[in-house]
Amino acid sequence: MEPQFRKTAAFCLFIGALLATITMVLHPTGGSMEYINHIKPVLVFSHSLAIFCMPFIGFGAWGLSVLLQTTNRIAMLAFFVFCGGLIAAMMAGAFNGLILPHFVGRYINSDIDSGILKAIMGYGRCINAAMSYIFIAACVFAIGLWSVIIILKAQLPKWIGYYGFVIIAAGVVGVLTKFNFLSVVGFSVFVFGLVSWLVLAGVFMSRNRIE
Repeated sequence: MEPQFRKTAAFCLFIGALLATITMVLHPTGGSMEYINHIKPVLVFSHSLAIFCMPFIGFGAWGLSVLLQTTNRIAMLAFFVFCGGLIAAMMAGAFNGLILPHFVGRYINSDIDSGILKAIMGYGRCINAAMSYIFIAACVFAIGLWSVIIILKAQLPKWIGYYGFVIIAAGVVGVLTKFNFLSVVGFSVFVFGLVSWLVLAGVFMSRNRIE
């Protein structure tokens, strides 16, 4: 693996992780149409950041997968699944942060029955929830597979692989205890866990000397 590519990929992980963290710090809670219309600038900005960070995280994940490549190319499977999750996250961000505020701003004072508007917004939330579940499942699968490769191949410190398993185990416990990962707090917890793993992988990937 070329040293410059490795460092660039690590840098992209850092940028993506930073933008994702800022997104979750700014991320407002949902509410009525009036509230959504009131916080429209923050909603659009935070979700635009979320969408913008996805290519950086994806490029960094590509570099990580190349670094962890084995003869069976299994690391690329994790990468493609992870990219599927990123696409789902971009769709969720577009629905929740771009389409929803535009829809609310256009119809909040219209003559359309409020029940119809609430039903449409509810449908949008169902789409957002589905995309979020896909993103979470894809990230868990990818981190799990990358962690196995890290432990077996030792291209990065093995404890990073074990830390990946800790994150996954915490997620499983959360599911069993019916922790709501789709709430703002719950999704923030998941994103911060993902970000911490990506940052650690990026730090040691940037220092890696094996090509």
